[in-house]
Amino acid sequence: MSFFNQFDQHDLDQRVSKRQGETKLGEKVRLGLEGKKYVLIGVPESIGVKGNLGKAGTESLWEPFLEVFLNIQSTNGFDGRELSVLGSFDFSGIIPASEASVQSWRNAVEQIDVAVSDLVEQVVLAGKVPIVIGGGHNNCYPIIKGVAEGLYATQKIPFPAINTVNLDAHADFRMNEGRHSGNGFRYAFEAGYLQKYAVLGLSENYNAQSMIDEMKSSPQIDVIFWEDIFLRKKFSFEQSMQRAKEFVMNTTYGVELDLDVIEDVLSSAMSPVGVTAIQARQYVHHMASAEKVAYLHVCEGAIRMQDGRSDQSAAKLVAYLVSDFVKANKECQNKRY
Repeated sequence: MSFFNQFDQHDLDQRVSKRQGETKLGEKVRLGLEGKKYVLIGVPESIGVKGNLGKAGTESLWEPFLEVFLNIQSTNGFDGRELSVLGSFDFSGIIPASEASVQSWRNAVEQIDVAVSDLVEQVVLAGKVPIVIGGGHNNCYPIIKGVAEGLYATQKIPFPAINTVNLDAHADFRMNEGRHSGNGFRYAFEAGYLQKYAVLGLSENYNAQSMIDEMKSSPQIDVIFWEDIFLRKKFSFEQSMQRAKEFVMNTTYGVELDLDVIEDVLSSAMSPVGVTAIQARQYVHHMASAEKVAYLHVCEGAIRMQDGRSDQSAAKLVAYLVSDFVKANKECQNKRY
């Protein structure tokens, strides 16, 4: 597994603070692919963000998140044995020099694509659901590709293509100008791995009109703007979530959440305006409550930015989001029986 560091028991033990009378999640989680269903993978990188002319920092989320996550309580609602921690990537060896051209960063993203896609496919071939944390939104492309190819190889879907729903201030559907965090869905769509794409929470101020016009012209894409929900009140947030979910529910779909859509969360494109943390949790819960959910991807958040800004709160927020996903999906699956 290229660039990948697989965790062992020591990696878990050193991150768990045990307390008498309590059972932490990290005391129950499994390693490798041994968990019942969900597999946690870290992709701590900001190469894709830099390739998109953004600000580095997204490599800083994974470790603080993991420490918080492993120290939440293991309960009947979320028993740690349902999940395994596989490990995390280390792409530090392919980071271009500071004076390198933007194309050098985009070339490095192509190496990330191959590594992430190959690993995600192996997780899916094992019958598990990947939960991918950290890095830029460039990683949506290899995740979608790996999931689609894995499900197709195991005859779970008739052809290697899935749907995706995304809560995001940006559509990340920019032109094919070399791989970066702003065009992952475009690459997945044009390669045929992404069949239908629903994105809600878009900011009218930060998505090019030409891109939006193109997306709106496709019957395979549904776009919902933040302004239509919260300013013009054409529909409620709950109605927008249901609309997006119904759009992708015809087949297996993935759940994407870009943390820059949440107001005041530290990220390359941090904004004082967006959805709330509560609404982000509602989104994950709502989208995970379906049998055909194939993965969760939470990205673009940071604990420390390259420019010196820091905020630890994103780590705990993502721990909430991951636990919400597992609980909602588990409850949905249990209703089948």
